[in-house]
Amino acid sequence: MIEGEKLIPINIEEQMKSAYIDYSMSVIVSRALPDVRDGLKPVHRRVLFGMHELGIKSTGAYKKSARVVGEVLGKYHPHGDTSVYDSMVRMAQSWSVRYMMVDGQGNFGSVDGDSPAAMRYTEVRMQKISEEMLSDIEKETIDYRLNFDDTLNEPTVLPTRIPNLLVNGASGIAVGMATNMAPHNLTEVINGIEAYIDNRDIDVDGLMEHIKAPDFPTGGIIYGYEGVKEAFHTGRGKVVIRAKAIFEEVKGRDCIIVTEIPYLVNKAEMIKKTAELVNEKKLEGIANIRDESDRNGMRIVYVLKKDAIPNIILNKLYKYTSLQTSFSVNNIALVKGRPEMLNLKDLIHHFVEHRHEVVTRRTEFDLKKAEARAHILEGLIIASDNIDEVIAIIRGSKNGDEAREKLMARFELTEIQAKAIVEMRLRQLTGLEQDKLRSEYEEIMLLIADLKDILSSEERRMEIIKNELIAIREKYGDERRSVIEYAGGDMRIEDMIPDSKVVVTISHAGYVKRTPLSEYKTQNRGGKGQKGVATRNEDFLEHLFVGTNHQYMMFFTQKGKVFWMRVYEIPEGTKVSKGRALQNLINIESDDKVKAFLVTEDLKDEEYINSHYVIMATKQGQVKKTLLEQYSRPRTNGVQAITVKEGDELLEAKLTNGSSQVMLAVKSGKTIRFEEEKTRPMGRTASGVRGITLAHDKDEVIGMIAVDDMESEILVVSEKGYGKRSKLEDYRITNRGGKGVKTLNISDKTGELVSIKNVTDEDDLMIINKSGITIRMEVEQLRTMGRATQGVRLININENDSIAAVAKVMKDDEEVEENTEATIEDSTEGSIETNQE
Repeated sequence: MIEGEKLIPINIEEQMKSAYIDYSMSVIVSRALPDVRDGLKPVHRRVLFGMHELGIKSTGAYKKSARVVGEVLGKYHPHGDTSVYDSMVRMAQSWSVRYMMVDGQGNFGSVDGDSPAAMRYTEVRMQKISEEMLSDIEKETIDYRLNFDDTLNEPTVLPTRIPNLLVNGASGIAVGMATNMAPHNLTEVINGIEAYIDNRDIDVDGLMEHIKAPDFPTGGIIYGYEGVKEAFHTGRGKVVIRAKAIFEEVKGRDCIIVTEIPYLVNKAEMIKKTAELVNEKKLEGIANIRDESDRNGMRIVYVLKKDAIPNIILNKLYKYTSLQTSFSVNNIALVKGRPEMLNLKDLIHHFVEHRHEVVTRRTEFDLKKAEARAHILEGLIIASDNIDEVIAIIRGSKNGDEAREKLMARFELTEIQAKAIVEMRLRQLTGLEQDKLRSEYEEIMLLIADLKDILSSEERRMEIIKNELIAIREKYGDERRSVIEYAGGDMRIEDMIPDSKVVVTISHAGYVKRTPLSEYKTQNRGGKGQKGVATRNEDFLEHLFVGTNHQYMMFFTQKGKVFWMRVYEIPEGTKVSKGRALQNLINIESDDKVKAFLVTEDLKDEEYINSHYVIMATKQGQVKKTLLEQYSRPRTNGVQAITVKEGDELLEAKLTNGSSQVMLAVKSGKTIRFEEEKTRPMGRTASGVRGITLAHDKDEVIGMIAVDDMESEILVVSEKGYGKRSKLEDYRITNRGGKGVKTLNISDKTGELVSIKNVTDEDDLMIINKSGITIRMEVEQLRTMGRATQGVRLININENDSIAAVAKVMKDDEEVEENTEATIEDSTEGSIETNQE
């Protein structure tokens, strides 16, 4: 150690803490966060100020970017040249900032992520709007500070007329905090500021009537409004942005055409990743992706496969690719040098305060200047009134100083006035010039009075701020680019599943599957039918119903429990596949069996669940009615739907609106009809009341229907393939619990009754045999007969075979030719009748 030096021991932990805090504060204040007043970070401010100092105006010639970067680096920003150039490039990219601040010439990159050309190749000048950010800077409207080497002054903030922080947003990562502010529409923002100036007590909701939502440079759709609301109210929120897409047919193929993508998404990267998902089979239905974008605009074409549904594919693209992204708003900006989280009103308040200070300081500067000029004019007017004497004094003086002093003494002038008189030109002695002096003096006195009035009235200053903003709006305001879809929200899985018609089948052994309805064909009465399912030995189809993918499905078991599932959750199979065991899908006991289904709409819809009932029937003739609301809270292990007595089992469940008529049919061929209102609503666990009295011990209920449409007719089917259609009024209304009336003349030829349905001419019938054969036929082919007849043969049944189940579907608008198998196409008109009879 050199003599005279001294070692001071320092705790390294304390030293590290202190040094890191200094560093982090430097990053926060001098690098990463924008100032709330002009919305600029130091580097952007220095770029604009540097261009201003170089005189690179929007109307002048372009200058090499390297020239500007050099100016900024050498004078104000002692960092790497790339940091300055990259910042300047971003200010010139139409897809990065909502209102460009730099006018670039040359290659400034692209939305595909291409990098810009080097700064020695590109040229820049100011945009017109940037000049508005620097207007009045020469009028002492802002404070300056010394630059990094204390040789020059640089502005601490710009006297901007543009609410830049709101219209262009900002993003930056500091130490321990970050900012991410969304861009907005200039017209909307100025409307909001106007509203704030008119009423300082306006709340955020009031401001949101003017400033609807962020407005991104790349357009797109703002999907859902909750995140926007939260961001405006608190300064934090998540704004979901979707690409703008339309459907087109190109050369006979359905295509999705994307014309706008979300903000900050790299187009080329997005297309590449989408192609990878398609190749990996994670995204199906897309045959090809083409980027047809050119200088006229963006156009990304997703060519779809033939059977793909455009809407569903688009929803999948939103879910799995960058066609939908979210912008996390985090409004942190520097307020008086300190970082603060700000809501919409705070941002507007600070901008208006800044403008108020600029207008005040500008007025003070103008007043000072006007008063100085008035002072000189007063001296000149005195001189012109005494011109001969003034000339004599000047001619009689040895030099200028002496002339000044004599004039000051003679006319009680100040040094400034005397100097101005001595330096007067001879032409100012003409009569015309003297009149000019007087009129200028009068004008300047009026100006001084006006400026003093401005300084004494805050109301006038606010009016000036407002008028200047209105002028900016007229000059630079434009239409919104981002569309707001208020109804949007979190994407649900239903959005990616078509709400198409499907047939759900369940076999005797409990195998379930769903199949598109279009796979089934229509045949005429008396046809042989076609193979509908592959079943295992001794298994046969027992249940079939038709619904749509988005509906809820309720499974009622013979023990009286109910389970829930969405139709789309049932595994899809082909018409001939076996399906999946129901036990694998719902937690049903091994000795229990599903007996009935209900298909309902949205169980979260309060109005719907409180205006519908579930009516259940057991084999022994018990009926029970319960409000649907009781079954609207699904549980994995199901809930008790009805208490079933020993020796009985639940047979059927129907959805009603509370004013239906109930019909029960028994094996022995009798049917009872009574008003639903005769059965009072009961709780979930009740066991119900008597619906029909059975003829003998072997007799049992085979079906129940709930009739709403009094025009509909009753169709009954026996196990040997006989069926009959009769009018509803043939069955008189009786009290609940009676024996019923004859509905089909039962004989050995017909076999016992197996099904009862209410039908119209608009219905098709689907019949399934125990052997797995299905036939689809039109109800209108069956003539209406009397109640006690035997009926007609509906289907030719092989010996030892019998009918397992009968379901009805609404007829589709397609002609069916004799003995042909015409495919039934789904149609918008052909709404499907479900088990909601």
